[in-house]
Amino acid sequence: MTREKKNLTLPRYQEIAVEIAERIVENRYQVGEKIYARSTLASNFNVSAETARKAINVLVDLEIMEVQQGSGTYVASRDKAKQFVDKYQNVQTLNEIKRDVLTSIKRQKEELDNTTQLMEMLLKQSKQIQDVSPFIPYQLKITSKALHIEKSIAELNIWQKTGATIVAIQTDSALLLSPGPYAKLSIGNTIYFVGDDLVVQRMNQFFYPKTTI
Repeated sequence: MTREKKNLTLPRYQEIAVEIAERIVENRYQVGEKIYARSTLASNFNVSAETARKAINVLVDLEIMEVQQGSGTYVASRDKAKQFVDKYQNVQTLNEIKRDVLTSIKRQKEELDNTTQLMEMLLKQSKQIQDVSPFIPYQLKITSKALHIEKSIAELNIWQKTGATIVAIQTDSALLLSPGPYAKLSIGNTIYFVGDDLVVQRMNQFFYPKTTI
């Protein structure tokens, strides 16, 4: 299997998780084979042991690999690895749309109609494959009823309190990808974040503790 290399916006451990899944599909890693994150993977991908461990955790969550207590981590399913690799192509498409949106904002701010169309495509595909991959963002609109308005990500300690990782903020005029800790949240913003269903509930309760949205 040959995968076209693209300029990814994913963290390195997520890229490695995809590459490991591809190797499982290609039978370079056999079902039942023990995988050593700290030595084999860290060395093969030239990353730290912690990065390799995070990649393995992604695959364990997807049931592509399994942890045997007291023994180690083993390849569990080639079929699920293939499903993950196939569906990952949809994630790649979303990444391309994100880059198109950002380029359009920088070069052609006057082309508002085109930017709106691209955003609609991104949000539509995000909803369609939300259950496919842990890499697809959820969204939360900040209204006048929200708490914590005009405070920065760092001040709110959002990750510590909810487990959510904010990957983008849509303002009235721009889509801010990978916003830093000093980015402030204002009325009208839309937050894009990754996490599981519990994280979504925590985010809603964090900003709207007494309402259902």
